[in-house]
Amino acid sequence: MNGYELLKNIENEALKEVVEFGAGDTVKVYCKIKEGNRERIQVFEGVVLKVQGTGARQTFTVRKFSNGVGVEKTWPLYSPNVEKIEVTRRGKVRRAKLFYLRGRIGKKAKVKEAAR
Repeated sequence: MNGYELLKNIENEALKEVVEFGAGDTVKVYCKIKEGNRERIQVFEGVVLKVQGTGARQTFTVRKFSNGVGVEKTWPLYSPNVEKIEVTRRGKVRRAKLFYLRGRIGKKAKVKEAAR
């Protein structure tokens, strides 16, 4: 077994079951946060801007508005800090990466809902 296959096997062991989602979907990301010796779960809800990578290296970026300021966070999809991902709305978009939403505010920043 060469190094590539060995690395592939190790990565496949790290994979876990995740719900399928894509750019334009509104998701709730339940992430673990450590504060001192305590650990709690915080929910981050927003629109998925992009999903990139493959396998264990796959990441996704979520954007939301908090107190009138746009906030983006990027997580590894299979991170142990991501407890679960819930899809609240399916978005109808025509691109894989929605960077144009960064320049929009209010109703212009909405993504149409898909009839799935």
